[in-house]
Amino acid sequence: MTETIRGEETLPYTPILATLGYVMSADGRETLMVHRNKREGDQHLGKYNGLGGKLEPGEDPVSCIRREIAEEAGITCDSLLLRGTINWPGFGANGEHWFGFIFRIDRFSGAPYQENHEGSLEWVAVDRILDLPLWEGDPYFLPLVFSREPRQFHGVMPYDGGRPQGWSYTWC
Repeated sequence: MTETIRGEETLPYTPILATLGYVMSADGRETLMVHRNKREGDQHLGKYNGLGGKLEPGEDPVSCIRREIAEEAGITCDSLLLRGTINWPGFGANGEHWFGFIFRIDRFSGAPYQENHEGSLEWVAVDRILDLPLWEGDPYFLPLVFSREPRQFHGVMPYDGGRPQGWSYTWC
């Protein structure tokens, strides 16, 4: 299947597959986030984000999020829940498409690092998360991640020029 943009046929839709996880405190009131404040030229510089990254060849999304959380926070995921997926066409720095598997990690073992190669790790109150410098599109889906709704959400958020152009989702 090829993609058509502005009447021009382009390459097949081949998004970068990634995971994004939100590690919860024992009482469920806070989540561990990275404040991306270390690497100059980082597309995320200055923003707060969940933890995660790209799937490696032959890796499934659960294995990926477990690996990424261990690498970025130094902890082991003991209980995680797939909250949903998001298709981010055009999200990358050069317009690459991204597709993310969004997890909530409800239990973990170990003590989280204070920082990693991307920035400082900080516990943030879930009810204050939207007050942080985030990607412009994050406020659309973050309430779904922390919702008590038992179903998964599956959304599409097209980006153009680093800005979301819309948001739609369905519950499953």
